[in-house]
Amino acid sequence: MSSYDIERYLNVRSAYGASFGPKGKRLSFLMDTTGTSQVWTLESARAWPEQRTFFEERVTFASWSPERTELIFGMDEGGNERAQLFRLDATTGEITNLTATPDAKHRWGGWSDDGDRFAFTSNRRDESVFDVYVQGRDETGEDAQLVYEGDGWLSLSGFSPDDSRLLVSQAYSNFDQDLYVLDLEADVTDREHVTPHQGDVRYQSASWAPDSEGIYLVTDKGEHGDETEDDVRTEADTLYLAYLDLESGDIQTVMDGDGWNVDGIALDDNTGRFVCSRNVDGYTELTVGQFDADDPTEYETFPEPALPGGISGGVSFDPDAERFALSTTGDTVNTNVFVVDIETGEADQWTSAPTAGIPRESFDESDLVHVESFDELEVPGFLSLPDGREDGNTPVIVDIHGGPESQRRPSFSSVKQYFLDRGYAYFEPNVRGSSGYGAEYAALDDVEKRMHSVADIEACTEWLADHPAIDPDRIAAKGGSYGGFMVLAALTEYPDRWAAGIDIVGIANFVTFLENTGDWRRELREAEYGSLADDREFLADISPINNVKNIEAPLFVLHGENDPRVPVGEAEQIADRAAEHGVPVRKLIFDDEGHGFSKLENRIEAYSAIADFLDEHV
Repeated sequence: MSSYDIERYLNVRSAYGASFGPKGKRLSFLMDTTGTSQVWTLESARAWPEQRTFFEERVTFASWSPERTELIFGMDEGGNERAQLFRLDATTGEITNLTATPDAKHRWGGWSDDGDRFAFTSNRRDESVFDVYVQGRDETGEDAQLVYEGDGWLSLSGFSPDDSRLLVSQAYSNFDQDLYVLDLEADVTDREHVTPHQGDVRYQSASWAPDSEGIYLVTDKGEHGDETEDDVRTEADTLYLAYLDLESGDIQTVMDGDGWNVDGIALDDNTGRFVCSRNVDGYTELTVGQFDADDPTEYETFPEPALPGGISGGVSFDPDAERFALSTTGDTVNTNVFVVDIETGEADQWTSAPTAGIPRESFDESDLVHVESFDELEVPGFLSLPDGREDGNTPVIVDIHGGPESQRRPSFSSVKQYFLDRGYAYFEPNVRGSSGYGAEYAALDDVEKRMHSVADIEACTEWLADHPAIDPDRIAAKGGSYGGFMVLAALTEYPDRWAAGIDIVGIANFVTFLENTGDWRRELREAEYGSLADDREFLADISPINNVKNIEAPLFVLHGENDPRVPVGEAEQIADRAAEHGVPVRKLIFDDEGHGFSKLENRIEAYSAIADFLDEHV
């Protein structure tokens, strides 16, 4: 039995989402001390923080004004993801709902440099597309100015340094985007397309260069932009850092990932100082530097900060770009905010998110392993063993990430540490289709190859069954969202492998999922899974709901009533159909949650029930 109950583990806190205030004298961050993430501020390292918001709903981000003691934060209701934007006056504590359109989503686009305006995209006009809006800081609701009517999934990368233009991204899939420049002082119905291309090319993490004459971004545009005689581009497999000259359209390589993805860049557009991250087999490597004012592809570097945990991100510069804040985490390191001196690399921990009295030394590390799949593909994953047990009697939880264009990395998980303390091993595979290992690897599960990723899970169970620590008769599958589909598919395709399955907000039927998911998401998801128009028969064939008779293991289905991504009907239908076939099924639906569980009391109920379910069946 565990030394501590699940409630104790779920009270391990996280501090993240840092933002420097004007003049760099105050730092805001998000922390879940009250059970949901709220805005906190502090004025120096390890100072006593002040809670600034007090809602039952989660706050999703907070961004300080560059000029005033105020910040804008986002918050949805009941997990419905229809986020509204709010302004917090840090002096008076007054909070104003700036958007006040509860039926629409609002996606933050940044402050203007003078702090008088902010930008966002929203699907107010048409639920299936996002438009671009600019709004004065003291305006509310319908005062927002519609500056561009979109025709798809639009997001913003911020105002140009002189506040005259906006950088707009349009996503067609997770592996195909375009960038546009919207001139706010010209014909606002027009936009300049700056990344014309054929096929799928990623243009991500875009930032204005200090002189506004170019854009820094990460891309996989092939051969650094060269094309073959047939005008068919051979794309790079991994992302690299590039500079896009807006006048010529030329893209020049700035930093290559050396076989790994350059994940992104955070850039101070006044000084040219930057922090660039590279994802090396799931671990973060940072490059801190400053671009040359005369040659945008040249830069000097500063010392890499020594940060605990191995996973870092969420950079915010102070106003003079002498320091930056970021959050860091690891298997045994709960998430906290550090502030780094750019020139020296010295890193100070500013927040003190507690571990609920659980000794940090009791947390277990994972090992990076590689499993050979049916076609000799090497599937990476992270295996954690409780106290290094090697007795052959250890049950194991195979926890499959969602996405599928996501990646399990060795970051802190209170749930994982709880089950490790209870004597379970924990295995987190990055099956084909995962991000972080190149575009080719990510495409190996597209449409008709979907079930190859499920076969990777079978290979992982075979590998685990042969591991000297693992009991091959006590292997459980757990996953959320797309990972929930993977659990259900693994239970139907390889029923004799499993002692139990846990499906959290998962897809049971690709046809009904695509029919009922949010209108703004359907086109993006069809690019990954296949379309209802062209692939309906195939989608039905691979849907676990149509193969439920094969399930032999007990099944636990959990979902949020307000889920806009994977509607709750997916849980209802798989639970009902499995029960009809005699499968032992438990179902738990939360009426105040969406795509996952954000409220502490619900997380305690959910994971207490999961622990009981596993104890009973595994």
